Amino acid sequence: MAAFLYRIGRWAFRRRRLVGGLWLGAVVLAIAAAALAPAAEDEDLSMPGTESQKAFDLLDQRFPQDNAQGAEARLVFQAPDGQRVTAQRNKAAVEDALGSLDNGEQVASATDPYETGAVSEDGTIAYSTITYTADAVDLTAQTKTALENAASRARDAGLTVEIGGSALDAEEAMGGTTELVGVVVAAVVLVLALGSLVAAGLSLLTAFVGVAVAFGLVSALAAPLGLTSTVAILTLMLGLAVGIDYALFITSRFRDERARGSDPEEAAGRAVGTAGSAVVFAGATVFIALVGLGVVGIPELTKMGLGGAGAVALAVLVALTLVPALFGFFGRRVLSRTVRKTRPGGTGQAAAAGRPGLGTRWARFVLRRPVAVLMITGLGLGAVALPALSLELGLPGDESKSVETTQRRAYDLLSEGFGPGFNGPLTVVVDMSAAPDSRSTTDLVVRTVRAADGIASVGEPVFSRTRDTAVLTAVPRTAPNSGETKDLVHTLRDTVSGVEADTGADVLVTGTTAMNIDISEAMSDALVPYLTVVIGLAVLLLTVVFRSILVPVKAALGFLLSVGAAFGVLVAVFQWGWAGDLIGIEQTGPVMSLMPILIIGIVFGLAMDYEVFLVSRMREAHVHGASPGEAIVSGFRHSGRVVAAAAIIMTSVFAGFIGMSNPTIQTMGVGLAAAVAFDAFVVRMAIAPAVLALLGRRAWWLPRILDRVLPNVDIEGEALTGHVPVPTTELGTAVRQLPVGRD
Repeated sequence: MAAFLYRIGRWAFRRRRLVGGLWLGAVVLAIAAAALAPAAEDEDLSMPGTESQKAFDLLDQRFPQDNAQGAEARLVFQAPDGQRVTAQRNKAAVEDALGSLDNGEQVASATDPYETGAVSEDGTIAYSTITYTADAVDLTAQTKTALENAASRARDAGLTVEIGGSALDAEEAMGGTTELVGVVVAAVVLVLALGSLVAAGLSLLTAFVGVAVAFGLVSALAAPLGLTSTVAILTLMLGLAVGIDYALFITSRFRDERARGSDPEEAAGRAVGTAGSAVVFAGATVFIALVGLGVVGIPELTKMGLGGAGAVALAVLVALTLVPALFGFFGRRVLSRTVRKTRPGGTGQAAAAGRPGLGTRWARFVLRRPVAVLMITGLGLGAVALPALSLELGLPGDESKSVETTQRRAYDLLSEGFGPGFNGPLTVVVDMSAAPDSRSTTDLVVRTVRAADGIASVGEPVFSRTRDTAVLTAVPRTAPNSGETKDLVHTLRDTVSGVEADTGADVLVTGTTAMNIDISEAMSDALVPYLTVVIGLAVLLLTVVFRSILVPVKAALGFLLSVGAAFGVLVAVFQWGWAGDLIGIEQTGPVMSLMPILIIGIVFGLAMDYEVFLVSRMREAHVHGASPGEAIVSGFRHSGRVVAAAAIIMTSVFAGFIGMSNPTIQTMGVGLAAAVAFDAFVVRMAIAPAVLALLGRRAWWLPRILDRVLPNVDIEGEALTGHVPVPTTELGTAVRQLPVGRD
């Protein structure tokens, strides 16, 4: 591996114009494809195999004309205090507003609330449902303006009017300016860590190249593959984070090689052969974990995983090829000003080598007090993880949006006028193809559902053309995301099983609320198996990389700690509302059901990034004869500062997405930022060296049978010493002179 990547690094350095031209062409083609591609409609979540999905599939077969409609909007009207919407003046205002939509462009129908009975019992709130002939993304600006003008007409007459439904979903901003703040922070950290504007710009430039290609491809394939905006944003988020980090690691190693006397081409080859090997394995762990999200069985989660995996793969390719090519373009300007002014091997370098940095001082501190460091950090992360025991999963709807949005205000008005369960009705589908009497079967189902505790109302059944299927709408008394509604769904399914046995019909409970409940339960059931697979994968890969048993086990247990702490933060912020005002959380509720598995998949790979980059330097020192304590100090001395900078960058990039209006991305930003910070600074930089210090030489033990069976991937680049010139290294001299604690 190291020798192969070494050759790639030297080739890219020599053929820098070709490599740069190819990547520039890829960026242009990706952007052009994205610009010419049609917009894609954000699809509803689905979960094949669940009762809810079976019911939806049945409705598509038996009621095809009803499922072919486009976007939908709701105009919700509220009368002024002390008045009713049924008053003549207010009724005229409502009818005037709805009349302005008649024969409008793309309008299929607009219901009259006074004819359909869509008026609250106290007469203060009414609503109209507007159905369009096109999906939300295909609605024209004129159509949306007409809807807003209709609301304005009623407002001018003194009514309170809000707009809900899917017609405005495409209007929501995909992002804001906060993600730019994350990029700015990353740029500042790069300049401080590398001491060179050119080196910092190189890392940012290569990350942007990978992101541009990945984002362009996702946008171009959005319509044919059904990729949502969430997939595109996750691609952007991951591509930026890992792209900057991977370029930083290779650039840092290139600068080390140059400072130790290697010529530019040799340094580029050795940087890609050593740090590039770590990049490949770190990227592979992220890629495998994200692709593995497909085993959960949710199409949207699979698409998110594949999109993120593609961005990571592109980031690895850019780091291995474009980064060394840019070394050739920028020359000595990649080096820090101090190194550029000092000849290799001169007194300036010797003096610099004699001054222990923060990483070295921290490693020495941990070596002196490993038990205390381990106890404090372990108990601290455990305390942060405690709220995770109260984790509740759900899917956000309009109730999770800001009260500044008209969708949220429409949701609140409907809850006020028609009850909290009105926004989450249940759909009961009765398949009577095997029942002898469809009418009596339907009546029995209606009576059974109405008798269920927690049902507010049941609408009249609607039959298919062949009358072999009936659909009922049942409104719960409680809100969609409440525990009572979840219990009601299970109660209904248990209750109608008796009807199925008596009549031979198949009764299915579905609807958006039931689908969300099924998906959340499926996520909870899949969490432990997926976590087990991820942990097993981590141990296997790291055993191959480090040729050790205890180091991978330590890494996997540390990963569990950081993920648990991240879940604790999610519960505290989104369920309990802690610090919610700081990030714009106005309504607490369950954590989005996709988040735990998604965060596990992403953080697993990123955690292994830091494990590989930091511990591979320790392993390299150990292979060259350093004692356990010296190896730990060497790892922090060479990689501590770079890993810390990379963690700050990645945390900043993820945190930059917290300000977005999309609840999914906002939750993901909080969870990933917390997980990366915990894993890098607490687990990898405190717990890991403390455990290694206590284990001593036992940390690098590998049974002989495994030593013979496992492939030697040589992530430290040891094989390079056999066929390439090796610059003078201070590893065997300066490292051994460092005072360290016990082994």
